Amino acid sequence: MGIALVTPFQADGSIDFDALDRLIEYQIQGGADFLCIMGTTAETPTLSREEKRLLKEHFVERVAGRVPLLMGCGGNNTAAILEELQTENWKGIDGILSVCPYYNKPTQEGLYQHFAAIAKASPVPVVLYNVPGRTGVNMTAETTLRLAREFENIVAIKEASGNITQMDDIIKNKPKHFDVISGDDGITFPLITLGAVGVISVIGNALPAEFSRMVRLALKGEYNTSLSIHHKFTELFKLLFVDGNPAGVKAMLSEMGLIQNVLRLPLIPTRLTTMEKISQIVRELGY
Repeated sequence: MGIALVTPFQADGSIDFDALDRLIEYQIQGGADFLCIMGTTAETPTLSREEKRLLKEHFVERVAGRVPLLMGCGGNNTAAILEELQTENWKGIDGILSVCPYYNKPTQEGLYQHFAAIAKASPVPVVLYNVPGRTGVNMTAETTLRLAREFENIVAIKEASGNITQMDDIIKNKPKHFDVISGDDGITFPLITLGAVGVISVIGNALPAEFSRMVRLALKGEYNTSLSIHHKFTELFKLLFVDGNPAGVKAMLSEMGLIQNVLRLPLIPTRLTTMEKISQIVRELGY
């Protein structure tokens, strides 16, 4: 299980590196297999270039090789991504997570050419990220499989299309070196039963031990026990996303005393009614 790690902020909006260190240790002790840094949940669009550089250096130094680091590196300007891949220091980063280009809505051939260029330029393995609810374009199974077959350094896809049939098609027809990873906590269990290898999780920020146990049990074929854990979190899955991500999980982390409940505009904290429900669940879980 990977964790789509949040970026903690102080009350003045600056990055809270002390809270980040607490989170890193909490994730590693909780059994996270890898950390996904500077992705959607990290509010990366609101980070400056200098902040991203500082965060990358901080992660590499603090994690110190204890778990792999998968770093977000994507966008809708292919040339800018290639420049970043060719000029930045990637020491200590084990792979990149590259999202489908957003807003400009490329064709399937455009998506293929975009990721082909990234694969040719990347000094580290590439994980594709398909999340049409955010990008406005869905990468089809055909395009994903074309990329997987033609580039050995494209090693996986984080699938968050919500289309189980599409995901199953990829799992059924993928090459051996390529894996499918759930991009949605709520469908992780069923997707693993189809052949996915895990999840890049949001809820894992708050409950790494519990959620990683569900994933490991499912991967071992112990479906009944894993399903019971999945059902335990059903209400929480909805609560954490009803006011957007990462507003829900940041509210939960703040209730647990791990971070301050601060987001950067245009994102804002959860509504009071949502916060009250999250607080109740945190109490029931014993935190």
